[in-house]
Amino acid sequence: MNNIRVLLADDHAIVREGLKALINTQSGMEVVGEAADGLSTVNLTAELDPDVVVVDVSMPILNGAQVTNQLRAASPDRKILVLTVHEDKGYLRLLLAAGAAGYVLKRAAAAELVQAIRAVAGGGTYIDPTLAGGVVEDYLHPAPSQEPTGAELSDREAEVVKQIALGYSNKEIAARLKLSVKTVETYKTRSMEKLGAHSRVDIVRYAARRGWLTET
Repeated sequence: MNNIRVLLADDHAIVREGLKALINTQSGMEVVGEAADGLSTVNLTAELDPDVVVVDVSMPILNGAQVTNQLRAASPDRKILVLTVHEDKGYLRLLLAAGAAGYVLKRAAAAELVQAIRAVAGGGTYIDPTLAGGVVEDYLHPAPSQEPTGAELSDREAEVVKQIALGYSNKEIAARLKLSVKTVETYKTRSMEKLGAHSRVDIVRYAARRGWLTET
């Protein structure tokens, strides 16, 4: 039986090295490529045709949702597993809607990641157990939909909200937009008040509705 060929996509080299060491020690599994940004992930996937693409949510150039959309558009059967620090269910729903077959938290045990890769490679799905129950509950008892208009957001506020939704920290947003961390925090607070948002999940939902998380 052929090995499960895995492509790793994460912008942190130390994370990729750890994952590579873990996967390459597993029976019937091997890492065939690594990518540090979303665009490289798309290009390497086309070149290497891996069995499973393991992607992070927050990556340079193209984020995890954009990568997932592009890979699935190019190959509807492409198997994608999300490995991330983001525990917000908004990200989970967004990536599943984009076509990801699995979602695992980076704090999960190594054995769980291996299990997820095998499940996805075999045509199944895998959702981190700490999140799965909440997703089922949401489908059974959906919360009332609240659709803030966002009409009052300035261009800069909208850009900060978009970066928050993509998973970047205040410090990372400040560096990307060439602002101070304090200024980013001010824009964040002001934007959340205008949108009536109470958490990052609300921001993710707002950004997803506007297509900000999948646009290139």
